[in-house]
Amino acid sequence: MSLNDAQNRAVETVDGPVLIIAGAGSGKTRVIVHRILNLIRKGVPPHEILAITFTNKAAKEMRERVAALLSGDAGMNRPVFMNERPFVSTFHALGVHIIRENAHRLGLTRHFTIYDRGDSRRAIKESMEQCSVDPKRFDPGTVLNMISRAKGDGFSHIEYADRADGYLEEIVAQVWEKYDAILARDKALDFDDLLLKTAQLLSGNEDIRKRYSSIWRYIHVDEYQDTNRVQYKIARSLAAEHRNICVVGDADQNIYSWRGATIENIMNFEKDYPEATVVTLERNYRSTKTILAAANSVIEKNRVRKKKTLFTENESGDKIGLIVAYTESDEARMVADTARSLIADGASAKEIAVLYRTNFQSRAIEEAFIKKSIPYQLVGVRFFERKEVKDVLSYIRAALNRESWSDVGRIINVPARGIGKATVAKIMAKMEDSLPQGMREKIAGFWKLLEDIRREAEEKKPSETVRFVIQETGIERSMKDGDPDAEERLFNVRELASVAAQYDHLPGLQGIEALLENAALATDQDELQKDDDVVKLMTVHASKGLEFDHVFIAGMEQDLFPLKHLDEKDVNEAEEEEERRLFYVALTRAKKKVYLSYAVLRTVYGAQRINAPSEFLDDIDPSLIEGQEPEKPSGAKALFIDF
Repeated sequence: MSLNDAQNRAVETVDGPVLIIAGAGSGKTRVIVHRILNLIRKGVPPHEILAITFTNKAAKEMRERVAALLSGDAGMNRPVFMNERPFVSTFHALGVHIIRENAHRLGLTRHFTIYDRGDSRRAIKESMEQCSVDPKRFDPGTVLNMISRAKGDGFSHIEYADRADGYLEEIVAQVWEKYDAILARDKALDFDDLLLKTAQLLSGNEDIRKRYSSIWRYIHVDEYQDTNRVQYKIARSLAAEHRNICVVGDADQNIYSWRGATIENIMNFEKDYPEATVVTLERNYRSTKTILAAANSVIEKNRVRKKKTLFTENESGDKIGLIVAYTESDEARMVADTARSLIADGASAKEIAVLYRTNFQSRAIEEAFIKKSIPYQLVGVRFFERKEVKDVLSYIRAALNRESWSDVGRIINVPARGIGKATVAKIMAKMEDSLPQGMREKIAGFWKLLEDIRREAEEKKPSETVRFVIQETGIERSMKDGDPDAEERLFNVRELASVAAQYDHLPGLQGIEALLENAALATDQDELQKDDDVVKLMTVHASKGLEFDHVFIAGMEQDLFPLKHLDEKDVNEAEEEEERRLFYVALTRAKKKVYLSYAVLRTVYGAQRINAPSEFLDDIDPSLIEGQEPEKPSGAKALFIDF
């Protein structure tokens, strides 16, 4: 009785393949758990039901909701089903389960080690050393990302080597071979192996595949639009026997292609399973009519999608707010002021979120929230705590204070110079003369670099000093490799130059000292994260699956959102559509009110840039938006260009 017609149809269709196209806020988790309940009520033993989702949080919530439904159903056959539960997990947890039960097939024990990202980076560096690959030419993080992406596409290192095209891929193939040898030596698997090895076990061993196909006769896959090729293979292998596979997803919310997710999986489901039943959930229970009208008008421009139009029985609600600012600092201040007004009017801080396209935007927003004394939590790492930002600051601190060994130890091998921890220990022990001549030359070069940075800090403006560090240390070169993670780090260190520009007016070393002092104070906000009733600051990607009463989407500027990647002349259609899906996801996080903001002038890499408003603003009916003229700029004088 609590389900609408479309939801009820999805719940009642239990046999054969089912595709549930679930729009944002349409109650998809509710449908999955009620479908599981319905299967059990029809006599399917709980242990024969598998439900796979993407995050531990989502899996935990689904388990709890299934357990609550089962315990609350008076008609359930208690003696039979009392101690049984469906298998609900993430893809990675499922992989661990299958691998542990078949560890001997892979030359492992049940207690094999699982490498985290740090372990993998260490092993990649060791592999590069074995291959005599210069880490200054080939960033270990980039090599690891390329291997990770290839594993997600289902390739072993042998298959990758056979198809390697070009010098970089050949280098990666060599490193990958050594990396796999290190994993084997340690009896370990990395995160990608948990999926790849599972897929290989299922596809290469018919007895294993049949065993798990017979155990799990009914399979559910949540967020199907986010599956990569290996996850697709796992689900397809498990469902091959009975074909009772129910996938739930929304092509309009496919936003993870950069980590291997392919929209083709959900788009081609009906080709894979011609007999599939398709159910579309279009009723939204989350947002107002105004928000949905905006979201629908934005996403309907995409060509690659399963067509649907979200609707709601909720009220029309407030118009979308438009905040136009002169600079990013003014934008952040206006967002903070609006958030503070909402809280003063009775809104809960935890029901407010500020979303942005890239991490570097958080710096100005954080500063505004600190100045306004608004409690907040940055979902992710705060700007000044990001490794790449701390590295640049450590260079400056070490240049000004040679006895700051924590800073020296942090950056003496960043980017890699071949100076290890043992060498650093000898330097600290004043035993530098005992080192080989080649090593002494490297260390002398490092000390000279610090002296050059000190001279720059004494003679130049803080923003110029930061740019000098980024360029002369090799940090910038190490990040210009086209990798999405490296690109994000480069945005962040360039943003630090913009931060430093605020202190350019101070004489001598006062500016750089003020930068270092304020950076240290700004990071000391840990106590705010312990308070749940705080405004959330996060990227749009991080907001996926969440909802808030009031949502700010900052930086609505062309080339920022939609994002134009560094040194990229043209954006292809697939990238354009993913940027549009990302904006659609951002809009549909909101329940009551959306605020869109942009800055006419934004400081990028220490220089001001004039911005055009995002093309996405033109996709929304002007009648749905209430505009706001920019206030008089605060602080530095700015030029306003009327577009």
